[in-house]
Amino acid sequence: MNDSTISLPWLVIRQDDNGNRYRVGRYATRAEAQKIADSLDSRGHKQLYWVERIGQAQAQGQAQAQNGDGTLN
Repeated sequence: MNDSTISLPWLVIRQDDNGNRYRVGRYATRAEAQKIADSLDSRGHKQLYWVERIGQAQAQGQAQAQNGDGTLN
């Protein structure tokens, strides 16, 4: 297996005080990503850290853009 075939579907995202979001890293498992997010969060800074699966944010944005009948706004 080479680097181009490794799947890293879990992201750690950081949001700063101004609402800017940054991808901190990509990980193979949710548990691995959560461990990193928890470690960063425990440092006591004001930033927020969380875990997302690749494509999760896009799917949530699309769902929020739909009307109750399933049509897009």
